Amino acid sequence: MAEQIALKLAVAEDRHGVLLRHPALAAATARAQHHLVSIYYDTGRMALRRAGILLRLRKNGASWQQTVKRQDESQGGLTRRPEWHAPYLNHFDFSCVDDVELREWLQRDKIAGRLAAVFETNLRRTVWQLDPSPDTRILVKLDRGWIASSGRRDTISELELQLETGSIDSLYVLALQLAQRQALPQLLLAKAERGYRLFRNTPPAPVKAGDVPIDAADTPLAAFRLIALDCLSHLQLNHDGAVRSDDPEYIHQMRVATRRLRAALRMFSPVLPAGFAEQLVPPMRELMRALGQTRDLDVLTAEIVAPVAAALPDEPRLTDLASAVTNRLYAARADIRHVLRQPGYGQLLLTAGSLLQRAPFIEPPGADSEPPSLLQFADRRLHRLLKRILELADAARVDYPPSLHQLRIGIKRLRYAIEFFGPMMPGKSGAAAIKRLAGLQQELGQLNDLASAGNLLMVCAGHDPHLREAVTLVGGWHGPRHAALLADIPDKLKRIRGLNLPRLG
Repeated sequence: MAEQIALKLAVAEDRHGVLLRHPALAAATARAQHHLVSIYYDTGRMALRRAGILLRLRKNGASWQQTVKRQDESQGGLTRRPEWHAPYLNHFDFSCVDDVELREWLQRDKIAGRLAAVFETNLRRTVWQLDPSPDTRILVKLDRGWIASSGRRDTISELELQLETGSIDSLYVLALQLAQRQALPQLLLAKAERGYRLFRNTPPAPVKAGDVPIDAADTPLAAFRLIALDCLSHLQLNHDGAVRSDDPEYIHQMRVATRRLRAALRMFSPVLPAGFAEQLVPPMRELMRALGQTRDLDVLTAEIVAPVAAALPDEPRLTDLASAVTNRLYAARADIRHVLRQPGYGQLLLTAGSLLQRAPFIEPPGADSEPPSLLQFADRRLHRLLKRILELADAARVDYPPSLHQLRIGIKRLRYAIEFFGPMMPGKSGAAAIKRLAGLQQELGQLNDLASAGNLLMVCAGHDPHLREAVTLVGGWHGPRHAALLADIPDKLKRIRGLNLPRLG
């Protein structure tokens, strides 16, 4: 059995030339090209996929090689997986698998007797061997080609840095060198996953944040590492859709991912190593600015202008205002796509991934520096966030929208914290608290959207008097709703003052 440690990166199809001319690759000690044809197998009910097993035949000259892989760990594009290779002699032979339980499972007739081809990859692989130091060797593999299944086909354009000898940190050092000239974000969807999606004709869709598998036995640093890696994955899994699609949910989910990561940085700040946050926050701000600008215009279009235009279809001033807002939205989408294609985006993810693979995140604490338990840490931070919300609720004023906006932000941060620590909350107490907070956040968010819409609409209208009249029409149409939301503020503040934290344990 061999263990493969690799960092997978996405390469834009029109940026291969920039990569091929990179000085780091010019220093390679060896270079080769291969034409690789691979066929992946599974049962009709996808038993291998459900078990996390990959079975592949790959053409090697005039012969074929069989490979079995089990994906044990994949974090932020860095994969570790055991794999077993054997010649393919016209039938599958799993005797090479030294994991007895896995071998016996594969040899069962309901598995081995029901295997069929699921998808195929056909690609040209260029391999560079780099020896940056006497104890480090890295294989750089650029794959260009296609993947096909069930009459459907998709392109392959990806880079893999495979560690032969040396430290994992050396992979990130090389990746950051290569990412100086182009965006090379981590690739989270492997060829196999893409192949299965083609086979099942699964359409792409925005990805929401999932549960983070932290445990009360974890240290606060270990918990932060899992949370941060989950936020980075959430961000990157929506990247391709944000670049290629006009579905606003991709942008929204990327914005949620950056906000969750920023909230985690704040919440765990007492235990993070010195200088850690300072390496991530500045590039995050630029990304959050572009994401926020696009998201605000999406909301303005869909929730503020569109309902009024639909209610007053014969009002030409509204049609012209909607057109002006749409033009600004298209410009904002072009801006965020430009940002997501820049080297800085990939560098942010690689820098974060590199830091999270180093001490003190992956080393147990020393005997002389016993950290607080995660339960103690979480209890202190949750109470601190709740105290802040109560202070903001006392300071909130119906006639001062910024105070309500700050209250909404405080509620959102507490909600994120409860989501992070949810696995340590017994029963459904965490889910119930999240539901209450999400409802309050949404109601205050609607009020904030209306309060901020006027200024943004005036920017879109410019100095055109007809468009400014349309802004007045929009404000008048939403007036009753705005008044109703304001009238409900005292009740919201009462509900906020009655908030209780879910129990930990």
